[in-house]
Amino acid sequence: MLRRLLPVTVAGLLAASVLAGYNVVFAQEITSDAKNLDQSANTIWMFGAFLVFFMQAGFAFLGAGLIRAKNTVNYMTKSFLDFAMASLSFWAFGFALMWGTSALGIAGTTNFFLTDAAKGQNYVDWVFQMVFAATAATIVAGAVAERTKTQAYLAYSFMIGAIIYPVYGHWVWGGGWLGADAGLLVSIGLPAAKDYAGSGVVHAVGGFVALAGAAVVGPRIGKYNAD
Repeated sequence: MLRRLLPVTVAGLLAASVLAGYNVVFAQEITSDAKNLDQSANTIWMFGAFLVFFMQAGFAFLGAGLIRAKNTVNYMTKSFLDFAMASLSFWAFGFALMWGTSALGIAGTTNFFLTDAAKGQNYVDWVFQMVFAATAATIVAGAVAERTKTQAYLAYSFMIGAIIYPVYGHWVWGGGWLGADAGLLVSIGLPAAKDYAGSGVVHAVGGFVALAGAAVVGPRIGKYNAD
């Protein structure tokens, strides 16, 4: 009886080993493909982030061409310093307020200073979102050009990256009360806020801050007549 079962047992063990080996190889191939897909997606996100980053140069040259020559260096310096301040504040506070666990749909409450960030993906997400926060900050530059002190300019850049842009971004993109996922508007039967490529979250926020800044500092001296 044992002699009859021995070949069957050996054959069964060999078949099981072959199947197990195939499953391991197949699982490794799937894992490898998934990793390659993640890496490819991250490459695309980073490439897009650097394209948005170079908008800083575009804004700097645009503004420099619209102001007096004596203020060009000052203006272009501020245009790059606002990126530094906005990115720093977005790292410390903004990313958490925008993408952290939502509190009543108002703002995020987790991942300040990227303390909860998993290696790799969370940092890619931060870089991609950070360049948009900096873009919102630099949109304001032209509206207050030639009549803003450096300290005040850096202070508002910090606030945009830390609070203004992230909070509204959370409302629309981060699961807040304006968003489509679980927002207040949807819960009461109203259509959710729609934002295409940052037209509201990035450009409208920067534009409204620019409008407020221009209203505070007033027109450029010598640029416009009294009428």
